[in-house]
Amino acid sequence: MSRILRVLLISLLFTGQALAFEPFTVRDIRVEGLQRISAGTVFNFLPVQIGEDFDEGKSDEAIRALFGSGFFRDVTLGRDDDVLVVVVQERPAIASIAIEGNKDIETKALLESLKEIGLSEGQMFNRSLLDKVEQELRRQYFSRGKYAVQIETTVTPLERNRIGIQIDVIEGRVALIRQINIVGNEVYDDKTLLKQFELSTPTTFSFFTKKDQYSRQKLAGDLESLRSWYLDRGYINFNIDSTQVSISPDKKDIYITVNITEGEQYRIREARLSGDLVVAPEELFPHVLINPGDVFSRKQITESVSRLGDRLGDDGYAFANVNTMPEVDDENNEVTVVFFVDPGKRVYIRRINMLGNVKTRDEVLRQEMRQMEGGWFSSSKVERSRTRLERLGYFEQVNVETPPVPGSTDQVDVNYSVTERPSGNVTVGVGFSQTSGVLLNAGITQDNFMGTGKRVSATINNSDVDEVYNFSFTNPYYTMDGISRSLGVFSRKTDAGEANLADYATDTWGGSVNYGIPISEFNTIRLGAEVQNISIMETLFSPQTVSDFLATHGNDFLSLKFTGSWSKDTRNRAIFPDRGGLQRIGAEVSVPGSDLEYYKLNYRHLRYFSLTDNLTLSLNGELGWGDSYGDMDSLPFFENFFAGGVRSVRGFRDNSLGPRDPNAIDPIGGSFRTVGNMELLFPVPFATELRSVQLSAFFDVGNVFGDVNDFEVDELRASVGLAAIWISPVGPLAISIARPLNEQSGDDTQSFQFTLGAGF
Repeated sequence: MSRILRVLLISLLFTGQALAFEPFTVRDIRVEGLQRISAGTVFNFLPVQIGEDFDEGKSDEAIRALFGSGFFRDVTLGRDDDVLVVVVQERPAIASIAIEGNKDIETKALLESLKEIGLSEGQMFNRSLLDKVEQELRRQYFSRGKYAVQIETTVTPLERNRIGIQIDVIEGRVALIRQINIVGNEVYDDKTLLKQFELSTPTTFSFFTKKDQYSRQKLAGDLESLRSWYLDRGYINFNIDSTQVSISPDKKDIYITVNITEGEQYRIREARLSGDLVVAPEELFPHVLINPGDVFSRKQITESVSRLGDRLGDDGYAFANVNTMPEVDDENNEVTVVFFVDPGKRVYIRRINMLGNVKTRDEVLRQEMRQMEGGWFSSSKVERSRTRLERLGYFEQVNVETPPVPGSTDQVDVNYSVTERPSGNVTVGVGFSQTSGVLLNAGITQDNFMGTGKRVSATINNSDVDEVYNFSFTNPYYTMDGISRSLGVFSRKTDAGEANLADYATDTWGGSVNYGIPISEFNTIRLGAEVQNISIMETLFSPQTVSDFLATHGNDFLSLKFTGSWSKDTRNRAIFPDRGGLQRIGAEVSVPGSDLEYYKLNYRHLRYFSLTDNLTLSLNGELGWGDSYGDMDSLPFFENFFAGGVRSVRGFRDNSLGPRDPNAIDPIGGSFRTVGNMELLFPVPFATELRSVQLSAFFDVGNVFGDVNDFEVDELRASVGLAAIWISPVGPLAISIARPLNEQSGDDTQSFQFTLGAGF
């Protein structure tokens, strides 16, 4: 009998199954029928090796293993003397996958989802996957509310044992929610409860919000919001009995019915602390937000648990657990809430690590630390240290982690990772400002000089308003106790008329020294002295006020003044804060005997309130007042207060508000100033991760008066508008579009305003 005939005969006996035959010892293995798959791949799956005995059990095992690989659609085992013959028929390979008709979901996203279930170009084709393909595509479209979707798949054989897959999609229209019914509510009406839902029936803005498109995930979230609504209002037995979602026959409309049981409202009978109270109860109870007689609120209880945990964390119990054990009195509809404290072990800090600071020295970061190595862990100090790093302004992002020390149950490390931002620049350029005109500037400013945390600035600015030469040096840690010192020298020539002020010019030079003395974590006192020589030049167009002052007091003045301030700064960031505030009281007084004898007082109160993750309310109020003493009869006109412009009341020209010279139209300012700003701050829509730009809607109010006694509410000017701040490579750029609300005759309004270097 020929070898081929014997192989065919044995193949008929063993095709896809194991029949009785005489076992033999395998002296060799031969694989036939391969096209793209290597013989080595077959040998990897084949549970038989040369030299082994081959019997019925091995035959069954070999066939299962080769079929299980997924590479073959047919497997035949045969024998040629003592040679095991493996004849395979490979599955076709997928040469291409084409999808047509899909508009709502990108082809790339669909191909990725198909790849996850094992269907992609280059893989072996398994016909059973086609059903999974259709199911997966329907799931994708169902999640987008397109329940009328139709999917048709076509498999086309190609040469070299390959196939092409064509998927045709008819998406259909999105099914919209036509009705949401809540059944069983008696205390609250449907309108109140449906406000807790993200889903809704079609409205004017549904094309944008898409809240009228059904989603199983959104409905689950809405039901949890409904549950929380009731649990936060004392209905502890509230229950969602059932939920029915039905679709119209044409699969275009969805109807949702939610059946609920409200139950009775419960109140707090008592709040108790139990467990291992390592912190005195009188220190813990202020963090419990519920009191006897209050309506039961799961939200308040959860917040109390969080605050108790934070308080225990401040004493080193970083892994403390606080559990609530409610005792329910159904007869009186009252609940006793027991907070059980399990503090665990007190945790100590082994090491504080700084990561990511390539340029900034470690010591600069460690100077801001309020958590010390070797001390017990304090969650508030760890967080405060992170906030102080953010407030430096050197870093785009600051993160903190507290991993446990391996092999220890009472030690953790604290890892601060930072992402540095450019903290300095060298500039030589030409610019334009709305008030100052053409700007020629050159200089170097480094807020983090050579990574030391010191600030060095040397600048030259030349514009229609100012010609400034300035050098300053600031050491924020002049002493180990955190006292800062700033030194500066300057020369400045100003053409006031170009700044929309009265027509005169000044030539000033001098120097200053300032110290900042921290008296607590948030409070700082600043003391300084400044000497300056001032020369005033009037012009043919100078108002009478200027001429009279110079005629009385002369044109040249040598002045020594002392400055002092107290500030409380709790803002969480130096750039674009979203919580905390700043309160500052400042004064400057010229030394008796100087050519100028005057004083100025100012007060500012700024607060930030975080409304949502991306929405912040900012409130700002400012007062300024000055007067003369000694031989002077009024505040020097060049020390007057001014208002109007991007930094005060937007919509009015810079420095244009307030008194004007009786014989001219030029603003001369006044000795009393008041400004208020209310802003709703938010990031760029659809680009919330952009950290260098902030938008706002604002309301400004303010004015300048000749004296505090001249203040009248009716004289305040107000405006509303939109603004943007961009932290550009050359400094903060502020832009505003404002509409004055109560401009008077003679007011100089300006709807569009911008400035480079505005404060934020």
